[in-house]
Formats: sequence, structure tokens, C-alpha cells
Amino acid sequence: MIIVSAGLFKDCGRCFKSSSIVGVGLGDTLAYHHTYKINQVSFSSSIPSSYYCCATLSKTMEEAKQTFDVDKAAVLVKELRKTFSSGKTKSYEWRMSQLESISKMIDEKEKEIIEALHKDLSKPELEAFISEISMTKSSCKLALKELKHWMMPKKVETSMATYPSSAKIVSEPLGVVLVISTWNFPFLLSLDPVIGAIAAGNAVVLKPSEIAPATSSLLARLLVEYADESAIRVVEGAVAETSALLEQKWDKIFFTGGARVGRIVMTAAAKHLTPVTLELGGKCPVLVDSNVDLQVTARRIVAGKWACNNGQACIGVDYIITTKDFAPQLIDALRSVLEECFGKDPMESKDRSRIVNSFHFMRLVNLLDEDKVSDKIVVGGQRDRSHLQIAPTILLDVPDDSRIMQEEIFGPLLPITTVEKLEDAFDMINRKPKALAAYLFSDDEQIERKFVQNVSAGGIAINDTILQLTVPTLPFGGVGESGMGSYHGKFSFDAFSHNKAVLYRSFAGESPTRYPPYTPGKQKQMKALISGDVFNIMLALLGWFKD
Repeated sequence: MIIVSAGLFKDCGRCFKSSSIVGVGLGDTLAYHHTYKINQVSFSSSIPSSYYCCATLSKTMEEAKQTFDVDKAAVLVKELRKTFSSGKTKSYEWRMSQLESISKMIDEKEKEIIEALHKDLSKPELEAFISEISMTKSSCKLALKELKHWMMPKKVETSMATYPSSAKIVSEPLGVVLVISTWNFPFLLSLDPVIGAIAAGNAVVLKPSEIAPATSSLLARLLVEYADESAIRVVEGAVAETSALLEQKWDKIFFTGGARVGRIVMTAAAKHLTPVTLELGGKCPVLVDSNVDLQVTARRIVAGKWACNNGQACIGVDYIITTKDFAPQLIDALRSVLEECFGKDPMESKDRSRIVNSFHFMRLVNLLDEDKVSDKIVVGGQRDRSHLQIAPTILLDVPDDSRIMQEEIFGPLLPITTVEKLEDAFDMINRKPKALAAYLFSDDEQIERKFVQNVSAGGIAINDTILQLTVPTLPFGGVGESGMGSYHGKFSFDAFSHNKAVLYRSFAGESPTRYPPYTPGKQKQMKALISGDVFNIMLALLGWFKD
């Protein structure tokens, strides 16, 4: 007997418990009613139209009975706490050894990683290397290079009230942390936060996405081989396994996914007051001025949409806003670049990833086939369900209340909305929930300043797309519904660390001023010290204020 286990996602996410499941396989329709119950908090509802289920064919009924449950999760956390309590993971030597092992793993298993990514998403080899392997390796190299500096206590100034004294900020690991990753960049988005957690000295559990099973399986196998199993574990699975993990007390939960499931993760964490980093998503806008280099602009938009996991990226281009007069030129330029990149028949191109599964494929088709949307297609629109492919598709002026303009698209569909003047776009963007990224193409410095000042997003790039992700000195994270917290580079280390304040004092410099009884003279001296007024401080030190 085949069991179908469902994972709820809004683009990047998953669900955590389900019931009333009717399914006949990956290629056919599934109907679900979900009941979520995590840490005694229940959520029960049918899935709204903007959220869809991804089914993963599981094992046989007998094998499913041996699933990773709450008891096994508790044992796992207990074992990792024992390792962390021993102090093993806190040492510089351990952290370096684990980072070196992961770097070695990436080098030695590059071919297997590329093969797994191709099985899960049909990722072109070069794209897989650049966006997943190379970026993960760069994170590892930076941590290896900077770890000693990151770990070093930072001296800070003290106040006159504590004179004589010194103070430091000491970074300490949070403890035992959980990383729940996603399917669209299943290697990078699994290991990048794990690298930060290891660099900070934590014990880690990684839960890869079951929607990318080949990469999940590979990570589970490789980390056993290359990493310290007493402190770094991988838990594979879907709904039941994630639910069991979320029942446990963690010292930090790092989740990459959709806003809906982000709320569920946050609810589970709230029971234990566990801090969370939520890397979510949103509708990332691109504002295009008419004074741009049109060829360069078109290329960079294509790179940030269709050459980035075929639109299945949380920072990918979601929609364009430009002026009515300029839209025809922009569409022609995009059409030309698409043909240059993917040929006259893009459905035959081997340089685009496929849609992750048939459910996501049908979700995108439904967005295209909605009333008042299907007749707005100006480029593309072809689809092939058997190969899970949809051609790069551009739509012009679809209604703002259509689902394609209300939901994060997460696929190769690109609506273009027109305005009379570019400044009108700012209000249009700000009416929507805050996105993970916002992009502007313009040669006008005044427009650039207004865009940076008035558009709120997790990050912004001017005259390019997605490249802000590659700058390790910039934090990567969302704001509002696109997430909370950030990582990358030193920010990854900080995400899994506690900055402990430490004040050092000697037994010298003792003053009776701070101790009762608080006579009038003592009060004046204390007020002078606290105020920081140099003249009054000198009077206080000279004993000028008398009772």
C-alpha cells in the first residue's frame, strides 16, 4: 500500500500535520483538509486557494510506522545537549575542523551534488555550480578565514559611573539549534545556515526539504561521512518528522520557507520562548525607468528571473512596473534577450530548471488561466505538463486583484504593470506586503534616492537583480512578512550567537557614594557622575559636595 504524506507550502514552505488526505499519486489531484497541532496549539482549515500541497510518495505502511516521532526527537536533542554541555563544540579547533570537512566534502562530492540537483529540479550544471556549490563553498571559506576574528571578544568603552573598569562583548553559542531548509536551492539553503551555526559553536540538527528528496538524501549521507555526528545531525522526512522536531525545546530555530508556515514555526517556538530567524519571501518588484541601458537592463532582468532557478527563487523578479510609453520597448528587449538565451523554442532549452513538481506546475497554470489574465500574455505561455515546463511568459497589465498579482509567483511568469509616471510606482509597491528584495533600474540619482528612502524591503539592488545576495558584508533577510533576522558572512555567525556583556572591575576605586544612606552630598555626587558633566564630576571627585 502506498501512503501519500502531504507538505503544505506557499512557495518555499511546508505544513506540519495533516488529516483527511485523499490522493492517487504525484501526477493527479489531491484534496486535503489540514489540522495543525504543535505544542498544543491547533490550526484547522482547508487550504485556501493561495496555498497548495506538495505530496511526497512515502514508503510502505509498515515502514511508515517506524517514523521519526516525538520520543525519538527528544532523545536526539538530549544527545546533542550532552555534546554541547561537554564544551566540545565551543572550541576554535572543533569549529575549524568541521568547516574544513564541509569544504572538503563540497570539493570531493561536487559531481554527486550536481546530479542530485538535476534529479530534483533539472538544474543546469553551470547554474547548479554557481548558485549552490560555489556560494556554499564561499561561505565556508569566509568562515574559515574570519573565524578567529569573529570569536575574539570585542573591547568596548565604559562609563564614568563604573570607573575604573573595562568591558568586553563575548560571543557565545546559543546551544542546540534547528535548521529547517527549503527545496528551491536545497543544497545552499541547507548548508549556508548550518555553516553559520557551526562557526558560532552550536550543535545542529538539519531538516532538509522532502520536496527535494535527492538532495535531502545526499546531505544525510554526506554529513554522516564528513561531519561530527555527535554534534551535527540530519533528520529526513516530511510532516511527521518536522512536527516531532518542532515539539522540542531548541535554543534557536532557523526556518526558510513561506509566511504561512513561518507563523506555525513561530507559534511552536513561542511555547519555549525560542528565538527564530525566518527567511520567507514575497512579491519582489522591479521598477524600470525609461532612461536606462535597455539591453543591459533586459539581460539583468532575465538573469534575475528565468536564469535563477526558472523563477523559483525568493529574491527573484516577481513583477515589473514601468511607464505606459516605455513598456513596449522593454517587452521587445526582454523578448530578444529570452530568444538569445533560450533559443526560438525555449521549451527545448536545457538551460532552465523545471518546475519542481506537478502540483506547482498546476498552480502556475491556474494563475495563467484565470479570467482576465490569460488574454494578457504578450510573450510565451506554452506549457508541457509531462516535462513540468512552462515557457518564459510575460503578461502586460493584468488586473491588480488577480491572483498572479496578489500571490508570490515562484515560477517563470512575469507580469508587467504600467503607470503614467514612475513615482506612482512607490505607492503601488508599498501597498503590498514588504518583499524580500526590491529592484530599480534608473540613471536618475534622485529616483534612486527616493527608491531607497521610500521602499521598504529586506534588501535593495540598483541597476541589477539578485546580486546583493552574493555580498557577504551585506545582511540577507526580510522585513515584515518577508521574514525576520538575517544571515550571510558575519551575520550568520551572529544569528547563532549570543553577545554576552562582560564588565571587569578591580577592588580599587571604591566609593561610598553608591551605598546608603543617601545623604544630600552623596546624591549630588551621584547625579554629577551619572550626568557625565565634566565640571561637576571634577567637583565630585574633589569632594566638593558636602553633606
